[in-house]
Amino acid sequence: MTAPSSPKPAPAQLWLERLVLTNFRNHAATAITVGPQPVVLAGANGSGKTNILEAVSLLSPGQGLRRAPFSDLARASGDSSWTLAAKVHTAHGVIDVGTGQTATAETTERSGRIVRLNGEASTSGALADYVEMVWVTPASDALFTGPASDRRRFLDRLILCFDPAHAKLSSRFERAMQQRNKLLSDGAREGSRFEGLEMVMAETGTAIAAARNEAIAALKIVIEERRARDPNSPFPWSHISLQGSLENDLEQRTAIETEDGYRETLARARERDRAAGRTLDGPHRSDLIAGHGPKTMPAKLCSTGEQKALLLGLVLAHAEMIAERQDGLSPILLLDEVTAHLDEARRAALFAEILRIGSQAWMTGTDIQAFAALEGHATILRVEDGCVRLGSDPSQQ
Repeated sequence: MTAPSSPKPAPAQLWLERLVLTNFRNHAATAITVGPQPVVLAGANGSGKTNILEAVSLLSPGQGLRRAPFSDLARASGDSSWTLAAKVHTAHGVIDVGTGQTATAETTERSGRIVRLNGEASTSGALADYVEMVWVTPASDALFTGPASDRRRFLDRLILCFDPAHAKLSSRFERAMQQRNKLLSDGAREGSRFEGLEMVMAETGTAIAAARNEAIAALKIVIEERRARDPNSPFPWSHISLQGSLENDLEQRTAIETEDGYRETLARARERDRAAGRTLDGPHRSDLIAGHGPKTMPAKLCSTGEQKALLLGLVLAHAEMIAERQDGLSPILLLDEVTAHLDEARRAALFAEILRIGSQAWMTGTDIQAFAALEGHATILRVEDGCVRLGSDPSQQ
């Protein structure tokens, strides 16, 4: 199944040309070839639309948009292996990406995945050098009302677009904190057993907080630019800020002073943390606070439609920020069930924004008519029971 030929893309465009899924979720063998324009995946619930988006998301570092264990990605009737192959146009030229998991007795939820770039063995982290992605899923709709961990994850994913090392910093902090928590639960009280771990937590925690402050400052600039360009946008500007002890300290003190202060806080708080059963201070407790700018209202108190519009405004600002920092290279956008809670005017405005930014957006929906404003500007694919064909006409093969 191949889409009609498309105009040759601009050199700065990042886009996925071909994707092949084998034994992935409900796709036994699916091959998709498209051009650089937006892609619409239409079909009933359970047909496999989101599975395709999840596959695309695995062309970037990490566990993908669902954050599912890799062992769960294999087709139920298969041998527990799965593979993805893709041809991606990047700033460094066209690359072939392969990733997957083999069927072995050792396959577990913690198993990693194999990654190959142009046929050479590589790592998931190396994908960050080639592919930038931003995604929105139905779960993202609860960003403003859900737990703070969701907002931290949203923010940290934003940072990864500019600093792939941020993931390693976060992992180092988490490992040190888990070891400290284990010492607390085991009843250890010797200071020497805590000091090394708390030093690592202070170093990495301060670096994480600094990266978050920098990301929020950069995002605020883009939000203001979008506000000035279109003050009446259907995707209202957001007031955003960080709520966290380290992030706040860095506004008043140097990084070294903040690091020293956090290390001292951890040392003083051992008995309190022991009673709580966990570490109560650090970047793992920070929160992203967002508000509806024009209404001067906390985002969590806005209507469902307003929250979706605010979320999309943040995502579009994020995409623009990436493009500005990557010499005009816009990220690939993955928008799952994106038209839900959007009226016709907001849908049309969203599609116009996507075309303006120049991103290849992969979008899903059950109602093909919801994407009518994209007619002539997007490739329409129909998905049915793990099979994909071109066109919105059910009779088209």
